[in-house]
Amino acid sequence: MSALSIALKDIQITLKDRGALIQLFLLPLLFIVAYSAVAAAFEAEDVDTRIPLSVVDLDGGREAKTLLDGLDMAGGVQVGLIDEDDAQQKIEENEIARLLTIPEDFTEGISEGRTVTLRLVSHPDADLERTEAVRLVVEGVAQDMALESQILASLQQMGEMQANAPPEYQKAFAAGKLIAQAQSQFEQSQDRPLVTIDQRVPGQESEKEELPGTAEVAVPGFTVLFVFLTAQATARSIYDEKKVGSFRRLMAAPISKASLLAGKVLPNFITALIQVAVIFAFGVFGLRLLGFTPVELGNDPVALVVAVLLIALCSSALGVVIASLARTESQIGGLSTLLLWGLGTLGGSIIPYFILEHMLGPIPMALPHYWANRALDDIMVRGMMLADVSLALIVLLGFTLVFFLVGLWRFDFD
Repeated sequence: MSALSIALKDIQITLKDRGALIQLFLLPLLFIVAYSAVAAAFEAEDVDTRIPLSVVDLDGGREAKTLLDGLDMAGGVQVGLIDEDDAQQKIEENEIARLLTIPEDFTEGISEGRTVTLRLVSHPDADLERTEAVRLVVEGVAQDMALESQILASLQQMGEMQANAPPEYQKAFAAGKLIAQAQSQFEQSQDRPLVTIDQRVPGQESEKEELPGTAEVAVPGFTVLFVFLTAQATARSIYDEKKVGSFRRLMAAPISKASLLAGKVLPNFITALIQVAVIFAFGVFGLRLLGFTPVELGNDPVALVVAVLLIALCSSALGVVIASLARTESQIGGLSTLLLWGLGTLGGSIIPYFILEHMLGPIPMALPHYWANRALDDIMVRGMMLADVSLALIVLLGFTLVFFLVGLWRFDFD
């Protein structure tokens, strides 16, 4: 008897287990479809991210409308008119966070060049940064209106000063003509500003990347999760052999302990490779048929193959560790659930690892799932080559060796 014959026997047993086949091949595809569908539904919604600003318009005149239109065009602020009688109560009860009041004489004051005061009130619990952003927008729009009003008043005054000038000069510099031209320039400046600002933070431009799409996150993430879940099959297979006594008979056979373990690990390794092939094929072709964006497999097939082989091998080694630590069937189930689902969640298979890095800092880096997700993400999404992902692959290899050594050290062959 050899390791290969032991592996073939376990593969035949797995193929007869419909529940195992559903978990290995159908369940990850359902997870990918569900994840993609939910994310696509959220992405399809037109979410308004502007800061709400309630406005009481006591003026109702032309300049008040100009102010409201300016706030809307400025972006970042969502203007909503509210009745004066309800405004004070709603802001006291924190139903609205910010309230802008346009005074009754706003249009008249702007036209006459008088100072008018806009009142911006915020609830004490309102976010200070958002309130300051609203204040800056209101202030900017109001200052633009004041500047336009001053320019137009100056042109009107200039026209009046030309009253005693010769007729040909009066015609050329008529106040109405100058004001109409100035207003035309104001309107054009809204659509075609002479100066634009490109705001950047030094040192961040090269780090800023477009976030991957839904499928680009789901396919590598659930591939890693379910490949590592096959480790439970390795542990359960070993336990079942011990339970019925066949493991003791295998020990009596002329085969080394290392070959015996290799025979129990090999089915998990082969199953994981087939599993990855099925998931990737579904990601490339199946998602397209279902109307979702398909995934790309990257620019370096060698890097992808090496990464998949190491992930499958690491999962197999982890199965030996679980088998060496668990003594009962319930322990295998509980330990597998805790380790495999817990590590998968913290390692970036469900929540993308680049989000977890901001939430948990370096903690995910202590898990093999993190490096597996990072390797696949770098290869498939970012198009990196083998040399670029060498660190992640080396770390995965290190986890694999540690798992095998711990498993051999703690494994009970009796």
